[in-house]
Amino acid sequence: MQITPILSALSRHRIAAALIALEVALACAVLCNAFFLIGNRLDLVHLHSGIDEAALGLVSLSGCDGCNNADLNARALDAVRRTPGVRAAGVVNSVPFATAPNNNGLCLDQDCTQFGGVPHFYMVSPGAVAALALQPDSGRTFADADYQPLKNGLPTAAGVWITRALAAHLWPGQDPLGKEFWAGGHFHVIGTLGHLARPDPGRSEDGVIGSDWSVVIPVREAERSGTYVLRADPRDLPRVLAQARAAVARAVPEAVMDNAYSKPLLDLRQEYFQSDRAMTGLMVAVIVAMLLVTALGIVGLASFWVQQRTKQIGIRRALGATRRDILQYFQAENLLIVGAGVALGMLLAYAGNIVLMRFFELERLPASYLPIGAALLCALGQLAVLGPALRAAAVPPATATRSA
Repeated sequence: MQITPILSALSRHRIAAALIALEVALACAVLCNAFFLIGNRLDLVHLHSGIDEAALGLVSLSGCDGCNNADLNARALDAVRRTPGVRAAGVVNSVPFATAPNNNGLCLDQDCTQFGGVPHFYMVSPGAVAALALQPDSGRTFADADYQPLKNGLPTAAGVWITRALAAHLWPGQDPLGKEFWAGGHFHVIGTLGHLARPDPGRSEDGVIGSDWSVVIPVREAERSGTYVLRADPRDLPRVLAQARAAVARAVPEAVMDNAYSKPLLDLRQEYFQSDRAMTGLMVAVIVAMLLVTALGIVGLASFWVQQRTKQIGIRRALGATRRDILQYFQAENLLIVGAGVALGMLLAYAGNIVLMRFFELERLPASYLPIGAALLCALGQLAVLGPALRAAAVPPATATRSA
């Protein structure tokens, strides 16, 4: 198949060919970035939180007039721990997929010349550590002396656990144990956790990249109040949690139950990612619509050209061209147009990803998405042109005589 005659024919239809190429370029740019966004959302929806969600529930109070932390915790925790089926319970400021009250910037030096990002600071009592079953994969566990009082919402100094993801971000390639940072207080790392998702993964200042950026600070049980995490057998958790909520309501009648967050963690996760699942569905719909419009454009243009070239096709058939030759001609012509569009589209996809990185804290578009998008659009182009090309190949040689 010679390319020169095809290029010569396309030069006489430059505007139509250019419009199809631009349509393919736009589809390629949207397709690559949409696939990337879908992949990111699916990764986020299936995020490993680092805790046994099926066994955990939350009892949250939204207010208690005239209560002090020590008395409120004493009554509420006693009621929770007396509930049949509760294996452990403690005070926390939050859990994954709930509110994020302590997102806080940290610095790697006291003068804050090296900013380290905005992780979430979990405040946990000894009972909460037991309920969440948190164990460092390196370093040491919290001792009684590690549990600190709070001043302005954070301890003035404390030994903490951080996630591996945060450690790799702060000190890439280094052992984080013994490292120090400042965030309204002076903290040093005494242990690391493989995973512990922040309460707002994917929606924090650092986006998807910071989904696993968490700091765990041990605090005394009386320092915080109002949010209690409990552990129970997953099969009994709904019943146990309902009984624990009722017990807390009886023990602290002046408190207001926060029904939005007093739920099993699996329910909180389901609700948290509802918008992400909807966004994924919308992205899939956009991809399908874009591919359909592109395919229809290719079919329409190819059908128009077949109609215009009926006499030319008949002459070629009369001079000895086979049906296979005609079919290959239109497929090669389509491949040149789509290939040009795909080449431009890959540049647009890269430029679009730079914009998304800047405004939505996304990672760089992996290079593997570009050839996948290109191959999909080239295959779509070949399928879309197949019908018109088969009709062109079916034009009989006698057409040249009838049209003369």
